[in-house]
Amino acid sequence: MSRIAYDPVKDRFANIIRRFRFLRTAFYMILDLFFLRSWYVRAIMRKFGTILDQEGSWTLLDAGSGFGQYDRFLLQQFDHVKIKAIDVKDDYLEDSRAYFQKEIAEGRIEFKQKDLLDINYEREFNFAICIDVLEHIEEDVKVMTNIQQALKERGYFLMHSPSIYSEEDADGDASFVDEHARAGYGKEDIKEKLKTAGFKPLHVAYTYGDKGHMAWEMLIKYPMLWLNRIKLWALPVMAVYYVFTLPLGLSLMWLDLNEPNPQGTGIYALARKKDTPN
Repeated sequence: MSRIAYDPVKDRFANIIRRFRFLRTAFYMILDLFFLRSWYVRAIMRKFGTILDQEGSWTLLDAGSGFGQYDRFLLQQFDHVKIKAIDVKDDYLEDSRAYFQKEIAEGRIEFKQKDLLDINYEREFNFAICIDVLEHIEEDVKVMTNIQQALKERGYFLMHSPSIYSEEDADGDASFVDEHARAGYGKEDIKEKLKTAGFKPLHVAYTYGDKGHMAWEMLIKYPMLWLNRIKLWALPVMAVYYVFTLPLGLSLMWLDLNEPNPQGTGIYALARKKDTPN
């Protein structure tokens, strides 16, 4: 299978969408529509974030904010949230600052360049998210520990990552991506790491089961390979392709979200900071 790295493709999109605000907005909408992990993250945040929002002002740490797509969702969904978004890529942060100028002025979000291995926040946040980031970091337990220390008592932590079943697409000489420090996590593996970091796992589940993985291949994997090979010339072909495949792909994603997956190429974990003994 042809190899492709995510980062060059993401950087190519970033160069295009940074020029026009409406393109970045459209890009956020595409990410939320096409990436099943976003469906899971938004579903979980609607459930637990709504509880926090009803109680008044609350704070969230976006650990590895990337393009800022989840920040946009959170700010639109919850009236009382204040976000600190951190990432190592300064160009991504600058693009986000330009896009979220109004929300920055209102004090609802700030962007900081930081390495997750070096953060030293202390009991500052009610919730933290780390979406498809930990698989890139060798010292993942250290990052989880840093995030745990950044949370207030009984604060929530939500992570998503490739699973151990993603090796076909995320490891080896014929890999689809090659920026990972590990192929992924299994349920028991991530539970043990969370416990070591000071969390109590609440729910761990696989994403991208058979149906979700089929949708990912149909809607993401093969179109990205086309883009990597023939660049922008692939766009007209993709437009026709999606007319026929999008309805089926979205239906498969809905089924993946609403049916339990015995295994899958993605995994999420929702955890809570352990109570500190008196």
